[in-house]
Amino acid sequence: MQYALLIYRQPGAAEALSDQEREASHREYLELRKRPEVTGGAALQPAETATTVRVQDGRTLVTDGPFADTKEILAGFYLVEAADLDAATELAARIPAARMGGSIEIRPVVPPDPAP
Repeated sequence: MQYALLIYRQPGAAEALSDQEREASHREYLELRKRPEVTGGAALQPAETATTVRVQDGRTLVTDGPFADTKEILAGFYLVEAADLDAATELAARIPAARMGGSIEIRPVVPPDPAP
């Protein structure tokens, strides 16, 4: 089954690390990308670069910035193939943000509709 591991981090958490700690954390993210069960993923640009789109009363409203002001920001994601939620949880626990004040949200991916 496919799962999306949504990585939320505390703003400023990486900046508070020493250069060595930041490099070690970056290497961990890169090593996770090499695991065979990781089938995709990406880091995201900072939340300040986001654009939010809403449609209200038939009008498209475009706002600079993220949808909501939260304590954690969506920083990236991994797409993984895992036997079950336990296996996905084990991998999520290895993501550096999980131990640096952030969190990892695990979401099952809806499989595509079979071709007619």
